[in-house]
Amino acid sequence: MFLRAPEAHSRSFLKAVSWRILGSIDTFVISYFVTGKLVFAASIASVETFTKIALFYGHERAWALVPWGRADKTEANAQPAAVAAPVSAAPVTGA
Repeated sequence: MFLRAPEAHSRSFLKAVSWRILGSIDTFVISYFVTGKLVFAASIASVETFTKIALFYGHERAWALVPWGRADKTEANAQPAAVAAPVSAAPVTGA
């Protein structure tokens, strides 16, 4: 696979599904509040469930590649850079 991430694909997928269940409940409640119709609310929530699982999964895998802000990629955990020997000033001789 062209995406390399420290998390297993199964973990990213399960996270996407669990998040989507919560999100779909939210979408259903909002859709019902707006439309007042259970059939419309259920239709909207069921369609967006599948599209957003795929979108979240791809988003999660892409962010897994970004080292910025990750605890395992911070400068504190990085190897110290080689320190150059201090440069001493040559004594100034009178001319």
